[in-house]
Amino acid sequence: MPKMKSHSGAKKRFKKTAKGKIRGRHAMTSHMLEHKSARRKRKLGRPVAVAKADVKRVKELLR
Repeated sequence: MPKMKSHSGAKKRFKKTAKGKIRGRHAMTSHMLEHKSARRKRKLGRPVAVAKADVKRVKELLR
């Protein structure tokens, strides 16, 4: 059997941390930025741990 390939889109969007957690970007960062406060935009710019409900699915894609 050939090896399974990692999902190319997921490779670009998610990173595994040293402890095995999955990090990704925040949502709500692509449009209507003039309505959001500078503080909110600054916080949205930093990566965050993926929601617990999505971790299994993302790990599957990164395999």
